[in-house]
Amino acid sequence: MTTKNIILFSKMHGLGNDYVVINESEETLIPEDKKPIVVEQLCRRGFSIGADGVIFVSPSEMAQIRFRIFNADGSEAEMCGNGIRCFAKFIYENHVVEQETIKVETLGGIKTLELNVLEGEVISTRVDMGLASFLAQEIPMITDKEEFLDEELDVDGKKFALTTVNVGNPHAVIFTDDLNDVALEEVGPLLENHSAFPERINVHFVRIISPCEVEMITWERGAGFTLACGTGATSVALSGYRLGQLDHDVLVHLPGGDLEISVYQVDGNLGAFMEGDATMVFEGIIEIDF
Repeated sequence: MTTKNIILFSKMHGLGNDYVVINESEETLIPEDKKPIVVEQLCRRGFSIGADGVIFVSPSEMAQIRFRIFNADGSEAEMCGNGIRCFAKFIYENHVVEQETIKVETLGGIKTLELNVLEGEVISTRVDMGLASFLAQEIPMITDKEEFLDEELDVDGKKFALTTVNVGNPHAVIFTDDLNDVALEEVGPLLENHSAFPERINVHFVRIISPCEVEMITWERGAGFTLACGTGATSVALSGYRLGQLDHDVLVHLPGGDLEISVYQVDGNLGAFMEGDATMVFEGIIEIDF
């Protein structure tokens, strides 16, 4: 038996990567076992609110607050760069956490957010994305190589030179001379669901403009083509730096806008800061069954 439930929500986006945000910091509004099907329902464009995913603001025992994000297909993701900037703006402006430096629990680890606030409004957020891993077993990726750096992968009879990296969630980065030649709707799903990636993977095609500037397009795991991907932009900068093709600081152009990524090193390991804005689109209520 299902019952009608009224849910308050906010619709937000980071560079066009759009999310439904639901505040469960004080009480659980959607039962845990119902979240995947409700997320699918909420994300259906043309039939519901429509979004690339749903963000839940949740209490944390490890940090000040917990960030949870579900893809449009109902699967829970470890981390999302654009989503966590929306999250930062939401929790500050809705008085959930009223600090300008915030520790946030995610499935991809504890993240530190630095908010740029002007007259009570979050103008931009700088996120310490933490240390990345290029180890194949931590992507995870099925391969005999310890790291998959600019190596060829056979995809339905066609070979792609790609680099894989985990920045809290898994990414495959492919550098190319011309993004117009990329049949993203065709190759994106093939790469996302390739047998080498048991937990699937996010896919990015990248054109290098200069050592400090790139443009990219994304096929996001569980969501398909998206206008922006913050963890993807981070993975691109890290991969390019590791391959010796990009500098520490990189301006990343995505279809929805720009992000600034700064690569750093700790004991020989690479990490990165990501900085960008987020936008509140509207707030509302919706009646859903569960």
